[in-house]
Amino acid sequence: MTTQTDTELGWGIRWPAPAKLNLMLRIVGQREDGYHLLQTVFQIIDLTDGLSFSKTEGGRVTLKKLIPGVKEEDDLTVRAANLLKKETGYQGGVCIDIEKNLPMGGGLGGGSSDAATVLVVLNQLWQLGVSEQRLMALGVALGADVPVFVKGTSTWAEGVGEKLTTIELPDAWFVIIKPQCHVDTGEIFSANDLTRNSKSITISGFHSGDNQNDCSAVVRKRYIEVDQALDELDEYGQARLTGTGACVFVQFSDRQSAQDVYSKLASDREVYIAQGLAVSPLHRQMSGLFNF
Repeated sequence: MTTQTDTELGWGIRWPAPAKLNLMLRIVGQREDGYHLLQTVFQIIDLTDGLSFSKTEGGRVTLKKLIPGVKEEDDLTVRAANLLKKETGYQGGVCIDIEKNLPMGGGLGGGSSDAATVLVVLNQLWQLGVSEQRLMALGVALGADVPVFVKGTSTWAEGVGEKLTTIELPDAWFVIIKPQCHVDTGEIFSANDLTRNSKSITISGFHSGDNQNDCSAVVRKRYIEVDQALDELDEYGQARLTGTGACVFVQFSDRQSAQDVYSKLASDREVYIAQGLAVSPLHRQMSGLFNF
């Protein structure tokens, strides 16, 4: 009888955790509990962190190497694995190895995507059988962006980020600048001058070009590095902020146009070039190995 190796079962191989861009962000209200009601569009892109998982004795969740400044128990990936254990009663342990490529604090969703990859992959490796909807619900407890990465498609999101609809987006390439600053999301959402009463739009309205980010003006006023990066990118197209930043981007319809701008900017600052994806590379890899 043939038995599958650990690699064939998904252990020890590299699993991608992709980044995202917010192509639009409107704040259309605020609940009594303080949470903001949003409309936003998440574009999955092909920049990724990488995670691998190895079996361990005992029931602890550990990291192979710590992220500087983050305690192991506070790391989102450890929290995600422990939450999945608690949800299902699974008793085993795991060691998580994170290859960190995405900039931290840039608004690209790296930490949330890492957590989603943990939920999705360990659900398979541990053969837990938790539904996607339940994984998304667990993700909400870890961060507002986690469910999008669990879902794994470009997405129109509403409410406090929990109402998700897959959206078709045109083929696109992006040049992204990461300014040398860290934007405090809590500071931006608590700012007195933040617009909180934008008119709701439809998906067709977004496709017609209504792609404002209500956080942009507040961030530009408080972070000169973001303001300067937006001005610089405006020379090449409509520069936009992703989420609350700090990353800013400009969109192109073809790779060569993006490559030309990337080449001009990449010498003296942190710049990325990325392709928009309809489906997360994590889900493509899951499908190839598990018929996911």
